[in-house]
Amino acid sequence: MNIDKAFGLITPSQVNDYEPEVKNAMEMLHRGTGKGGDFLGWLHLPSSIKETELEDIEKTANRLRQCKVVVVIGIGGSYLGTKAVVEALSPGFDLLLTNRKNPVMLYAGHLIGEDYLSELCEILAGETFGIINISKSGTTTEPAIAFRVLKKLLEENIGKESSKEYIVAITDKTRGALRTLADKEGYKTFVIPDDVGGRFSVLTPCGLLPVAVAGVNIRDLVKGAADMEIATDEKIAFTDNIAAIYAATRNALYAAGKKIEILANYHPKLHYIGEWWKQLYGESEGKDGKGIFPASVDFTTDLHSMGQWIQDGERTIFETVISVENPTFNLTVPEEAEDLDGLNYLSGKRIDYINKMAELGTQMAHVEGSVPNLKITIPELSAYYIGQLLYFFEKACGISGYLLGVNPFDQPGVEAYKKNMFTLLQKPGY
Repeated sequence: MNIDKAFGLITPSQVNDYEPEVKNAMEMLHRGTGKGGDFLGWLHLPSSIKETELEDIEKTANRLRQCKVVVVIGIGGSYLGTKAVVEALSPGFDLLLTNRKNPVMLYAGHLIGEDYLSELCEILAGETFGIINISKSGTTTEPAIAFRVLKKLLEENIGKESSKEYIVAITDKTRGALRTLADKEGYKTFVIPDDVGGRFSVLTPCGLLPVAVAGVNIRDLVKGAADMEIATDEKIAFTDNIAAIYAATRNALYAAGKKIEILANYHPKLHYIGEWWKQLYGESEGKDGKGIFPASVDFTTDLHSMGQWIQDGERTIFETVISVENPTFNLTVPEEAEDLDGLNYLSGKRIDYINKMAELGTQMAHVEGSVPNLKITIPELSAYYIGQLLYFFEKACGISGYLLGVNPFDQPGVEAYKKNMFTLLQKPGY
């Protein structure tokens, strides 16, 4: 974490002034005395996952990996964490690989779309496919509709009894519609801990099972998160705790009038990390009339669209850049004899070197344009470092929410649209 390019609008002393408040936020997190203290199961989750749990997840994943296609049903935190990890760590064009080793991972229940579900059913007709249904209650509208439709399709394809082997429910331990159905039908189940909210659930079976099916090494993912748990513990000094520094810096910028945080990446596989991050911070902090608005961009692509607004638009923004230090592959620009495109000055240079210069040049331009910049560097795209990144953002989010003075672990505003929708649909009781 480097915050040097945030200074100008704010000073190092203004960040350091948050140390007492950060210490208080840390105490509330680690002692459960703050708002939402019943939902802190994620805090020590990485270090508390048992070997038997990992073995059970891997065993179930191997069974589902016999299918060519596995559909993950879930919305919000039950979907975004999985999608983020799978997209970050899978081959970019794996759908076109003829020798693919992993199932095709598809997603449902994250939207209400008749065409989407119809087209999904069309390609799955006659197929033996896996279903991972993630829902604590089993009654959330979007995933419940998708599960009804896909369960019926799978039963039609291979028979009701056979279909039970390919349906896994990740749900509440004892109650709820999905728990009742799973127990009745004999589906394999995993538990969503009562003290872990959806947006913090990526390191529970909600995320670990589907990413294991996708071929991700979940032990490396958990190890990375566990190491970051240690590195951001309350015992770590403020100046050495990157989660604390990130939380303090973004709140100092917010107090100085920067109301929007743009998470930028220069690696296309990090797109869904940005989507996961937006939910984590938006749902955690956007309440009581407060909160930094989280947005995300993919560079250099969005430099040709949103780049104009970031450079010259209203000065209410700051930028956090995720930079991947080492790419997986090595590819250089070839030389052309005629040089019609004028690129021979780049011949022999690695594509990543050019990308890094674009990253640095953009950062310089944005800082000169009064957009403070924070930079998060990860050595490479691997399960270990993605695990670190996920836990880092989670820990910083808990601290930042308490600095803001809100409950980072509830989401009362989410219910507003549901009440209206259920009334319009004439759901009993509304």
